[in-house]
Parts: sequence; structure tokens; C-alpha cells
Amino acid sequence: MLLYAAPILTFRRVIKKGSVEEFSCVPYILALFNCLLYTWYGLPVKFVLRMVLPVLAFFALTAIFSSFLFHTHGLRKVFVGSIGLVASISMYSSPMKQVITTKSVEFMPFYLSLFSFLSSALWMIYGLLGKDLFIASPNFIGCPMGILQLVLYCIYRKSHKEAEKLHDIDQENGLKVVTTHEKITGREPEAQRD
Repeated sequence: MLLYAAPILTFRRVIKKGSVEEFSCVPYILALFNCLLYTWYGLPVKFVLRMVLPVLAFFALTAIFSSFLFHTHGLRKVFVGSIGLVASISMYSSPMKQVITTKSVEFMPFYLSLFSFLSSALWMIYGLLGKDLFIASPNFIGCPMGILQLVLYCIYRKSHKEAEKLHDIDQENGLKVVTTHEKITGREPEAQRD
């Protein structure tokens, strides 16, 4: 984490001076490439591929269109900011549908919800202080969504603990069945063999 936070001082200097001076962008681009490669390396390829490729393609199209079709910073900011607004709202609301449907928080970790809320609150404050509506706007929605996620977590956390107990009992019963099968036949069940 410190490796990727280290350039912050360089970025601060570049922003303060309004020039990149003699700094090369190559190490930063290669760091991004490295992160993308290792992210790809660690992902379960088939399912994630269907999810990640459209997102990357949409990002690439957004970057290309905003770079070549909008020649002023203001138009580019409105275009990319509008897309970012929709993406942010989708990001903050996405885990809640499954929680409400399943009445379980098993797949919505508490710390993800907590830090989403805190991050959204900080970005909202930053956007308001900097008078940047495209940063503040999605977080006006993200803060209440984060609070809603935490409320849902409080409501459904008991059902999650009950589901964990049932899962543990199922696993224990599964082990008993396997053990009994092995005692009777002298070998493990077909589903257990590789």
C-alpha cells in the first residue's frame, strides 16, 4: 500500500507547480499495468471475464470519446462526471438488492458497508469544499445508501448468524455421512474422489 501511496508527494508537487517538469509518467503507467496484471492474475477468469471485459470496454470508450469528441475541459467534465454519477449510484446500491431478497448479509461484509459510507462521506465533503458537483452529487446519494447498508446489516445480521449455524450443521452431517459410508464400504464416496 505504501508503494502506491508514495507518489502522492510527487503528485502534490506537480499540482502545486502546474507542471510535470522532468518527471516521467512511465513508472506510474507501469505501476497501473502491474496492478491490472496482478488483479487479472488473481481473479477466477471465466465468470469475472464476462463481468470485467464489458466494464473495461466501457471505460475505454468513455476515455476515447471524452478525449477526442470534447475539446474543452468543461464538456469533458460534464460527460465523464455524468457517467461517473450513474456508476457511483450503481456501486452504492448494488449489494442491497441481494440482502433484501435473501434476508441475509452473508455476502455484504460489514466493513465494506462501513468504509463505503465513510468514503462516501469524505468524498461528499471534498466535493462540497471544492465546489465540484460531480464529486459531491454521487456521494449525496452514496451517504444515505451507506447508512441504509449499515441499517440492513443490523436488521439481517441475526439471520446471517443462523445461516452460518445451519451451514456448520450441514457440514458436520456431511462429514458423518462420509464417515459412515467409508465404514460400510471401506472407501470414500464417488463425489469425494478426484
